Order: sequence, then structure tokens, then C-alpha cells
Amino acid sequence: MRIDFTGKIVVVTGGAGGFGSATARTFAGAGARVVVSDINLEKAQAVASELEGAIAVRTDVTSPESITELFETVRSEFGGLDILVNNAGAPTPKRDLVDTSLDDINWLININYRSTVLASQAALPLMKGREGANIVNVASISARRPRPGGTVYNSTKAGVESFTLALAAEVAPEVRVNSVSPVISETGFLTSIYGHNELSDADRQRLVTGIPLGRTADTQDVANTIAFLASDLGNFHTGVNLQVDGGRSIN
Repeated sequence: MRIDFTGKIVVVTGGAGGFGSATARTFAGAGARVVVSDINLEKAQAVASELEGAIAVRTDVTSPESITELFETVRSEFGGLDILVNNAGAPTPKRDLVDTSLDDINWLININYRSTVLASQAALPLMKGREGANIVNVASISARRPRPGGTVYNSTKAGVESFTLALAAEVAPEVRVNSVSPVISETGFLTSIYGHNELSDADRQRLVTGIPLGRTADTQDVANTIAFLASDLGNFHTGVNLQVDGGRSIN
């Protein structure tokens, strides 16, 4: 049995980034029509232009009004929604809690946790009566294996994991809700943590030392896991958090 999303409408927030663009391409490659939602409209349009039937929507997920506008667009363009991937999120540079400003704390809560809650809230009415409707949230292995210097980020991702469980219990059996928790990947995400796009050999070695499979996550590793959970192959999964971590959680 292969994964098939023919006729499905899918929203991917943060759809122009590493995980998001790989996820958008994976869904579109399996027949879905994808809404590539991102704060960077130019990059979102570039991704959408590669995908048949896709559209790009500029969305600032830290703005409740912008999230509302996203799902109003989905309603007007497609009439409903089958799958929501809450992928948008970001870290801040490594910083101890005592050195973290209130603005950064609020921003991390808003972009990582509140955006997931609000997007799900706005999406659920559009999923009513849609067979196989589901939500996949992108959490992080940092929720369970916290990295020093990222206390608030780690905590917001733990919130995403907890929210997934709570919402799964609330909306079953009509809608399934699951999450994935990737280990760090060599995407633009690293820029915010390390201040540069390329990992040094020392940085890379330090990261992979604790990963039994000996490498960081690839964006396609994460996209494939999201697609599985969202597909009919994962139709008996709800309230599940799949760790895409190469065994990092073992250590």
C-alpha cells in the first residue's frame, strides 16, 4: 500500500523552510493540493510554483489575525481542509534563562506554542465531515532531551507535545492529532542557534555523538514521518509523538 493524498487539501505552516518545503513537496508528490504558508511570501511562492495545484499564502503565525486570514483563504479557495501540518516555529540563539528577555520569551511562546493552538482552532471547523482529517504538529526532541541554553524553546516544544495529546482526546474520532519530534537538522534553523549556516566539524561531531545512527536528521526524514502519520497508513494513530531522532532518545 502506498501513500496517496489525491484530492486532499493540506496546509503546511512554515512551508518555505527546510522541514516545511520538504513536507509540502512530499504531500504534493502524493497528489495533494498544498497551501504553502510562510511569513516569507517570496520563498513560499517559489515552493508553491514547483507543485501542481499549490498556492502560497503569507502568514505571520505570531499574529492571530494573520492565522485567521490564512484559514479564511483556505475556506474560500477550497471549501474545506483535510490535513494541517503545524510546522512553523523557531529558536533563539543559545542563552541562559537569566539572560533571556521578556520579549524573547513571549516571541518563543507565540511562534512555537500559541501558533499551534490557534491554527488548530481555526482549522478544525474546516475539517468537519472530512474523512481522514488530521493534524500533525512539529515538536522537538528538545522537549524530552533539553539542550542547555534553550530552556524556553525546549519548554514551548514540550507544550506542543502536551497540546497534541489533549487535542487528540478532545476531537477523536472525527479528527486525528499527532506530533513528530525531530532531532536537530542542518537547515536554516541552525543559523538562529549557532549564528551561521554551516556547521563546523567540531559542532557536527558534538551533535552526532549522541545519535546512535551517526547523523543529524534530514528534512526528508521528517517529511516522510509527517506524511505517514497523516496518511491512511497511520489511520490508527492519534495522540502519538514519533521521535525522528536517529536513536537520540535512547541515550
